Amino acid sequence: MKIVWAQSPILAREIIARLAHSQEWSDKTIRTLLARLVKKRVISFQREGRAYLYRPLAAKADCVQSECQSFIDRVFEGALAPMFAQFLQSRTLSDPERSELRLLLEAGKKPRKRN
Repeated sequence: MKIVWAQSPILAREIIARLAHSQEWSDKTIRTLLARLVKKRVISFQREGRAYLYRPLAAKADCVQSECQSFIDRVFEGALAPMFAQFLQSRTLSDPERSELRLLLEAGKKPRKRN
């Protein structure tokens, strides 16, 4: 999805070239992945001659939100406190990160979007 979000529309062969290089996946595996993303209506395609152009249908923020919620539900049974505790025990936070988290928790606000 990062590739499709970064450059849209994008040819299937370009997606395959980038993923085959970085993931060492076969063309067939990547085509299967693209077909599954189309079936889930996360991306769409348009055929131009023999080429396929892909575009995102889902916004990155929506996908991130959905994946975060799925992760919390699967791993932490929907509970946020154990998730935060695990992350805080396994990673050292910088002073700015601690300050930002403290402010967010005190204010009960959603974090600002980062690029």
